[in-house]
Amino acid sequence: MLGAVFANDLAKLIFQGLAIAGLADNAASGALTNLYLSLHTADPLAAGTQTTSEVNYTGYSRIALVRGPSGWTVTGNVVNPTNTSEFPEMTGGTNQTASHLCVGIAAAGSGKVLVRMTITPTIECKLGVVPRIRTTTTLTLVTS
Repeated sequence: MLGAVFANDLAKLIFQGLAIAGLADNAASGALTNLYLSLHTADPLAAGTQTTSEVNYTGYSRIALVRGPSGWTVTGNVVNPTNTSEFPEMTGGTNQTASHLCVGIAAAGSGKVLVRMTITPTIECKLGVVPRIRTTTTLTLVTS
């Protein structure tokens, strides 16, 4: 388990690109400027990628959020997007329930998962629905 202060520092490094003095520096060329959110019908588990259990309705694609304070808030160990984030509307396919959200590095394909989270409440993906992650949606980090 992480110490509370370090957990906060680590969340700020991943989501906001803020350095951890003496340990991690985000000034390297090629640092990520966006993080990509993907919806999942089950936990992709520690060995999974962004495609593991990813929803697959017609119209779906991952969404990009800026890696920085304009894209994410970090308070203590709680991370939330600064604004409501909308996935594309479902225009076809089978109804699905998104119970997990992954934050990764790829806009498409088998991207590396940086963080896995459960979503409360879950998101119903049905015809005509625009799945949303609100600033008030509870995103709980999966740590095992």
